[in-house]
Amino acid sequence: MPADHPIDHSGLAANQVTSGSAKRSTTIVSVDAMGGDNGPATVVAGLARCMHKDPDLRYILHGPENVLRPLVEKRKLGDVVEIRHAEAVVQMTDKPSHVMRHGKNTSMWSTIDAVRNGDADVAVSCGNTGALMAISMIRLRKVEGVNRPAIACLWPSRSKGGFNVMLDVGADIRADEHDLLQYALMGASYARNGLGLARPRIGLLNVGTEEHKGRAELKVANTLIGRAAKRADLDYVGFVEGGDIPSGRVDVIVTDGFTGNVALKTGEGTASLIRDFLKEAFKHTPLSRLAALLALTSLRRLTKRIDPRRVNGGVFLGLNGTVVKSHGGADALGIASAVHLASTLAESGFTERLAARIASANELIADMDKEDT
Repeated sequence: MPADHPIDHSGLAANQVTSGSAKRSTTIVSVDAMGGDNGPATVVAGLARCMHKDPDLRYILHGPENVLRPLVEKRKLGDVVEIRHAEAVVQMTDKPSHVMRHGKNTSMWSTIDAVRNGDADVAVSCGNTGALMAISMIRLRKVEGVNRPAIACLWPSRSKGGFNVMLDVGADIRADEHDLLQYALMGASYARNGLGLARPRIGLLNVGTEEHKGRAELKVANTLIGRAAKRADLDYVGFVEGGDIPSGRVDVIVTDGFTGNVALKTGEGTASLIRDFLKEAFKHTPLSRLAALLALTSLRRLTKRIDPRRVNGGVFLGLNGTVVKSHGGADALGIASAVHLASTLAESGFTERLAARIASANELIADMDKEDT
């Protein structure tokens, strides 16, 4: 795969929906053009990349039409992009509560409504995470039985598939033991449908692997997840540490949104630092430049593997609809990665499968509660 393409999520599409619900033959992605730090031109450039990789996708692009129309025409996307005019924009500084009261005319609200109304299969936005989650919850609603939705991301790892799932990475900074149990079951569903793992290995992130370490809710969650895993045909490995996030020991890492978001941003920053250090290391002398030339193929392979743009996109889990949150500072490649992830999730019937898993999980939790009483 060329280095300038997003990650191939073809494993996601391998699990097609077999239910009787009718699905449109063409996947339609609803895209917020106005939420990113780099403006709508970058979002449209990302869609142009997607068009070359998957010409069958169609898009509904939300934002001011007078701004978007020239960008779409310049990229010759008129045949695959429908523009829906939305005058206002959710700013990164806007509070979710304000957006919920006054955001109906924003591009972000319009993006989510397209999924709610059945006009699109999945939504993508680079905008304000808190506002996006708030709008998604009020317009799409939580799946029955879900207490707190979570954001799951793919993390480059030594696992066979090359990636681990981590959640929550920022939907809610709080999580009690029951939330962590639900995250574990939702993360396992994502790993099953997203990474094609029949029996995902789940780990609970802690400050150590010993059972006596960690906060009280982590110790209780450790027991709950262990019991649930035995009944749900999952492999629970127990507590894991930060160094295990990219390891081959685990497939799903469960944590609260505060810790997960800090880990995610730290990982992205470290990957960028390594790329910059490599560039600097091979510029000092003619001999180092020669060494770089000889190692060019290996360096490109390394750069590609640690490039956070290729795995850009956090998936909102626990909603009646699939929403992918792109990094606010994503470039065209990052946008393309998020859109590609969104489309392949839609094609796999992920939302329906996740709802079924949650219903089954809730029955499991109810049975466990009965046993305790």
